[in-house]
Amino acid sequence: MKKITKPAKGLFHRIGLFFDKWLITPITKLILIGLDFFGNSGKNLDKLLSKKATLVVISLILAFGTFLIIDNESNVMIDQYAEILYNQKVSATYNEELYVVEGLPKTVDVTLIGQKRHIFLAKQSPTKGVSVDLTGLKPGNHKVTLKYSQRIRSLDYKLDPSNITVTIYEKVSETRSLTVDVLHRDELDSKLYIKDIKLDRDDVIIKGAEYKLKKVATVKALVDVNELSNPKSGTITLKNVPLVAYDNDGNVLDVEIVPTTVNAKLTITSPSKEVPVRVVPKGNLAFGKAISSLTPSVSVVTIYGDESLINNINHIEVPVNVKGLDADKTYTVTLTKPTGVTEISVKVVNVVVKVDNSSTKEFDDIAITTENLDSKYKVQALSESDSKVTVVVSGSAENINTIESNNIKAYIDLKNYGLGQHEVEVKVRGDDLKLSYASKTKKVKIRITEK
Repeated sequence: MKKITKPAKGLFHRIGLFFDKWLITPITKLILIGLDFFGNSGKNLDKLLSKKATLVVISLILAFGTFLIIDNESNVMIDQYAEILYNQKVSATYNEELYVVEGLPKTVDVTLIGQKRHIFLAKQSPTKGVSVDLTGLKPGNHKVTLKYSQRIRSLDYKLDPSNITVTIYEKVSETRSLTVDVLHRDELDSKLYIKDIKLDRDDVIIKGAEYKLKKVATVKALVDVNELSNPKSGTITLKNVPLVAYDNDGNVLDVEIVPTTVNAKLTITSPSKEVPVRVVPKGNLAFGKAISSLTPSVSVVTIYGDESLINNINHIEVPVNVKGLDADKTYTVTLTKPTGVTEISVKVVNVVVKVDNSSTKEFDDIAITTENLDSKYKVQALSESDSKVTVVVSGSAENINTIESNNIKAYIDLKNYGLGQHEVEVKVRGDDLKLSYASKTKKVKIRITEK
């Protein structure tokens, strides 16, 4: 125990000597000097202050006050906090009519450092945010410092990043033609069709760095179908249609477009047409069997879409896979919309296929016609047997007996054939799709010459 108390007594003794030397003794001397100054009028005060207890009390009071001051300052140093303000917008000052600046971050993070109450006040106080002054800088690369405007002076702040490198270009301008791109077209009522779009101007001015303007392949007005309220047949005006510049790869380019938006007038129609349903059997039935009848649940449907395209559609095909079929069967087929058709009045068709025994019948002297011959050529058969063929028709007896030779077409496809003599495959088709057709002569010889 003595080993512990002896060092402790020594420590307190040294602390007492320290306060006596640097605090009590100087303060006592200061008081004595004051008494000498006031003379006899301070005799009573002298008696009071001459007492050792009085001097000790005064010294302790002054020491305690000094301690409070030091402690308060130390608390100020210790009571430090940091808070990050994320995504603070960066504003730059420069001549926007003459120059383009690249390399400026859109936002930075600001760390505020100080006491909690000061940080709270800073967050509630208005600020000009993060800024950089580029006034007077010429085209080229420049390293600049970002600054944060904060009214609370007792706070420190740190920017991330704080120093950046920007590139300044001279701003140039060009005139470009406008095109139109329709967004969310598939979300328009399938019975409606956008027939025409007219913009209130044909061209715009693009501005930016010269190297970037060279990359601009097209400037498009983005007409968004979702911006149309209650679309229906007629004319609709869509205001403030945004403009976007693209490069050859379809990437958006950051250039200035003047004006930034245009107005678009849309002509919406609902063109339609009634066309018959045509059932097309696919594959070969079981041996010795033929299709007796193909009966769809509907014979006519209404199609909607691009008027110029649906005018060329004369029927809607309903494919039915009859491969290996040897008995009657009902098929359920979902209709496929041809190119240009946006809607069909009937989505699903049921087809009843009836099967009968197969018979054959031959049709002689069916003349061979040509298809896809280049207009600068003419063709002739090398012999009479190369100009006509016998066609064998297979199917149910009932259907075969109703067919005539003018319902059968034998032809040769001369696409990609040039001058000279050729041996070409004979193909046959007929009006009745329940029947199958084949030429007894598989190939014929012809000669192609110039007209």
